[in-house]
Amino acid sequence: MANGHTRVRGIAARAGGWSARHRWAAVGIWVLFVVLAMGLGSAAGRVDVNESDQLKGETHTAAKIIEDAGIEEPASESVLVQAKDAGGKATDSDFRSAVAAVVEAVGATGKVTDVTSPYDTGTISKDGRSALVQFDMRGDSDTAGERVEPVLKAVESVGKDHAGLRIEEIGGASMMKQYDDAFGDDFQKAELSAVPVALGILLIAFGALVAALLPVALAVTAIMATMGLMGVVSHLMPMSDTANSVMLLVGLAVGVDYCLFYLRREREEREAGRDAATALRIAAATSGRAIIVSGVTVCVAMAGMLFTGLAEFEAMGLASLMVVAVAMVGSVTVLPALLSLLGERVEKGRVPFLHRAKRRDAGGGRKNRRPAAEGSRFWGAVLRVVLARPAISLVVATGALLAIAAPALGMKTQQLTLDQEFGNSLPIVGTYNRVNDAFPGGSEPAEVVVKARNINAGDVKAALADFRERAVASGASRGPVDIKVHAEHDVAFVYVPLVGGSDQDKAEKSLQLLRDTVRPETLGKVEGVQAPITGQVAGSHDFNDQLIGSVTPVFAFVVVFAFLLMLVSFRSLTIAITSIVLNLLSVAAAYGILVAVFQHGWGASLVGAEGVGAIVAWLPLFLFVILFGLSMDYHVFVVSRIREARLRGRDTKDAIRHGVVTTAGVVTSAAVIMVAVFAIFGTLSMQSMKQMGVGLAAAVLIDATIIRGVLLPAVMALLGERNWYLPKWLNRMPDLTHDEAAEAVAPTPPAAAVEGERVGA
Repeated sequence: MANGHTRVRGIAARAGGWSARHRWAAVGIWVLFVVLAMGLGSAAGRVDVNESDQLKGETHTAAKIIEDAGIEEPASESVLVQAKDAGGKATDSDFRSAVAAVVEAVGATGKVTDVTSPYDTGTISKDGRSALVQFDMRGDSDTAGERVEPVLKAVESVGKDHAGLRIEEIGGASMMKQYDDAFGDDFQKAELSAVPVALGILLIAFGALVAALLPVALAVTAIMATMGLMGVVSHLMPMSDTANSVMLLVGLAVGVDYCLFYLRREREEREAGRDAATALRIAAATSGRAIIVSGVTVCVAMAGMLFTGLAEFEAMGLASLMVVAVAMVGSVTVLPALLSLLGERVEKGRVPFLHRAKRRDAGGGRKNRRPAAEGSRFWGAVLRVVLARPAISLVVATGALLAIAAPALGMKTQQLTLDQEFGNSLPIVGTYNRVNDAFPGGSEPAEVVVKARNINAGDVKAALADFRERAVASGASRGPVDIKVHAEHDVAFVYVPLVGGSDQDKAEKSLQLLRDTVRPETLGKVEGVQAPITGQVAGSHDFNDQLIGSVTPVFAFVVVFAFLLMLVSFRSLTIAITSIVLNLLSVAAAYGILVAVFQHGWGASLVGAEGVGAIVAWLPLFLFVILFGLSMDYHVFVVSRIREARLRGRDTKDAIRHGVVTTAGVVTSAAVIMVAVFAIFGTLSMQSMKQMGVGLAAAVLIDATIIRGVLLPAVMALLGERNWYLPKWLNRMPDLTHDEAAEAVAPTPPAAAVEGERVGA
């Protein structure tokens, strides 16, 4: 390319140029967009995913029957009355008086209905030491936790009067109350602490307050705009609180990353002696282009969640896709305008010592010095070893990652039970375990939702009675099996405690016995009767089945489209293939760490966790999509810099060295921010959040170090000129390379004179 005149073809370069020329207009349009998006979202309101949309299989059918019938299922509660002494029995007078006191006390609160005595319902354990007083909370089940406190106090008061008995309440409302009291602010605190953590790391990275604030400001405004858009879009595809939390995580990660990449390149060019306008043009043509390629690839990865068929995943995917798109657009439009407006003031708010160190590392801004190249002594040393022995480096790094990934071969997924999710952090978990020991499956029974033309018809009544009898006779349940009829809706609920209790594998076998044997021989023989079986165990089973079925389409969509995007963006078949392989290796290593720590418990105490024997069902697919997208973030940025150096005339090995070393600082800063933010979620009390936080943090750390610092340069060094291979028959595909590199903007001194002696320093 000729030096001097810039031939601008790329979207990023054109957007950056326009933004720099129309600074106030660009900033004004961005502010207007954010305000309008928030206003529209607030006016529209958010439509959330309802229960029947979240479920699949029989669980979905059951929820739909209940929803269509307009039946409001109350929040059911139970009070466990249990003799502490092994010799105590439910027939003892003190035991009977305690049960009577519980029945009277909870009824007197006025907050409950349908209070039943275990002596009437038969809810007494086989050993005679335990009994359950059962009742329903009045009002909406979704808000029952807000009204349950008087009931809990009444039960506690009875317990104080009977020291020889254990009297404890358990149920949806009491669980909700304990959870909100213990962890209600956990998510909010984690989300709020993520921003100052990111700002602190950026302050260390840049050494100046204004420069550090820019990436955070862009990320926060992108998140605010997306929150508004979520409200509007939710009328077409329902959203959720979970989707909002995931959107915040992804938005902060990519928003900060994209701005960091752009700002670092602009700063680097100014410190190399370019004037402000030229530095901005170079940043737009190079980092701006990498941001667009990365952003589109991440959006494609997030879109993979739309193929799961699960409403919660679809909401997370769409919300994440939107925030990435908004952050990407903001990075290549409003950011150049802000940098143009600020000029040298971007260095304002210098932190003593930190900023001085940054300037010293950058060579004091002397002309023709590349600060990024000089500021990566560690990676320069690593690269010397890797490029000197690429084959050995490849074998060692690949072997290490495969060893880390190996435990993933034995991965077991399931919806976590209460004790798996919370461990000993909630007192109610102990109650849950005691109820399950005394009444296997009693705390989470299977629920058969029976819909008939006439629920009181003789054949339907006979089938219900037969089902109740055979459920126990088959060994699927030890009883008692309760039936609740809603005659006005021609619907009946059959509650079946499953043998296996909190042991998911055994409980699932009991569930399959009900579904495959007991139901067909009873309710299945009555014409016009629907009898889907739902409940916690059934929900977990159906959810897992749906997830397993969606793995292939999601995997195929994400991998194929990411491959095609890399192919047209870099016009290299080799680069596209290696990108996919390295990203898959990164995801596999993350899976291995998850299984080792949270399934087997190896080193779990180091992250404040414990092994629970399983990985939460939704996490593997979620991690694949998120990590595949975020890994491409780094990959595109590093490979773009390598390609740029190659187009300037460097040989492949020197281009690799230059690309990795000059991007090491920004990739490290971006990775540290992501790891810190994800690690915050790893400190939460819920096992599922620990798994998500640790999985994401570990994967990003591996990706930014072993993958980008060792494997990528080793593979590219071994391939040599074959890195840029493109079959002739692919020459007709769209050209999205837009190679308006730095030398098209200003003359670049020979590589040896500028950086050659320092690139490995």
